[in-house]
Amino acid sequence: MAWLVTNGRVLASADVLTSLPDRARGLLGKKGIDGAVVIERCRWIHTIGMRFAIDVAYLDRNNTVIRIATVRPNRVPAPVVRARRAVEAEAGAMARWGLRAGDVIEIRN
Repeated sequence: MAWLVTNGRVLASADVLTSLPDRARGLLGKKGIDGAVVIERCRWIHTIGMRFAIDVAYLDRNNTVIRIATVRPNRVPAPVVRARRAVEAEAGAMARWGLRAGDVIEIRN
């Protein structure tokens, strides 16, 4: 388990998904999520087969948020070319956290 931190504030706990099977599965099959998941080496996500809407923060190589999107179930948004990882949480989480493009997220173990 890791923690997402920005500007000295803990945002949420997070599972970091690094293996190909874990990254491919992501949040599929879950009814919801407390906290977040971080998907390494990720420029593109989908919500095909998901049961709930998610917020996605795309991070560049410096862990700077370059885009935040809310994605409803069964959607395939466009890839974010500069992204190196994605942080996924239930829809509304990023707004509650006050997260915005330009924020830097630390992933602490």
